[in-house]
Amino acid sequence: MRVDVISREYPPAVYGGAGVHVTELVKAMREDIDVVVRCFGEPRDEANTYAYETPADLADANAALGFLGTDLRIAADVEGADLVHSHTWYANQAGNVAKYLHGIPHVISAHSLEPLRPWKAEQLGGGYRLSSWMERDAYTNADRIIAVSNGMRNDILRSYPQLDPAKVVTIYNGIDIDEWQPVNDPEFVRSLGIDPDRRSVIFVGRITRQKGLPYLLRALRELPEDVQIVLCAGAPDTKEIEAEVRGLVTELQQERDGVHWISEHLPRPQIMALLTQAQVFMCPSIYEPLGIVNLEAMACGTAVVGSGTGGIPEVVLDGATGRIVPIEQVQDGTGTPIDPDKFVADLAATLNEVLADPEKAAEYGRAGRERVEQEFTWKRISEQTQALYRELIEG
Repeated sequence: MRVDVISREYPPAVYGGAGVHVTELVKAMREDIDVVVRCFGEPRDEANTYAYETPADLADANAALGFLGTDLRIAADVEGADLVHSHTWYANQAGNVAKYLHGIPHVISAHSLEPLRPWKAEQLGGGYRLSSWMERDAYTNADRIIAVSNGMRNDILRSYPQLDPAKVVTIYNGIDIDEWQPVNDPEFVRSLGIDPDRRSVIFVGRITRQKGLPYLLRALRELPEDVQIVLCAGAPDTKEIEAEVRGLVTELQQERDGVHWISEHLPRPQIMALLTQAQVFMCPSIYEPLGIVNLEAMACGTAVVGSGTGGIPEVVLDGATGRIVPIEQVQDGTGTPIDPDKFVADLAATLNEVLADPEKAAEYGRAGRERVEQEFTWKRISEQTQALYRELIEG
């Protein structure tokens, strides 16, 4: 069985959860089956991995049009595969066209949904309408759609009610439990100006609307003065969201000490050291299909406080591996809290609750590590994905 996996992101160009997912899933599946990777960007030197740059005559066009052009180039090369598996709207049309061109099944892994990310119009302009069509058309024609959580499955069926629910299945995201472990490195922590002997909370994520960082930054004003705040936040989607976050961080730094903003991308061992030293990891997302970053924090033995949206409550068990903050959201695709002030207040209260009980926080952390070891290994996810492939190929 040969499967062609298509993704915009692939090492070394990985910047989000979808890229991590593809990287780890491919590695796990290659132990059992023939997997060819077709990704975007510069040439790779990995065996059975092919990269495609934007067609030269579309290099200056709208970005979404460039991705579509790349998809068509990829689709032509899929010939000979038994099945094609695409990830994110960037690559979905490559899989969709390959399905018809080569007469093979097309599987989509849904990591996010364009109808639930209307702020993307800030980046893509008219290209957002094109990206929305690329996703909708591919989903409509796909043989199976893998949701990374049950919450994501519900979002898919709500966003695309024309789909047959039987074609939408849930297979969770995963984490490499050998790579992600607690790392005690107080010297590195000190090198960043952070006191490892002082309580701290940490956020790790890109600066996007969906991550809810502005709400968190307002909530952090209510934490005790001795609590340090570590923000590993970079890669802003737009200048506007970057300016908003920068302003809020500056205000927070003027009000209290111990506010550390790390905007550069840190190597994994350093991220693990920061996660391990923190008492609480914060995930204030207003849109999160699953949230691999929560698995990463749990693997490092850190308690998680996450918002009750998307797949987060399926990963973070409230009262067992952390706490879930309820959030009522506007149903217009933006995920905006109906009562932003209440969401901010509830975030602050829950963070303070966990910080006030170090023994309970440590218990959450231990339980979180156990949970990822039992439920979220890539071997388990690879086996479930391959079973789905065989079902489609063998009929």
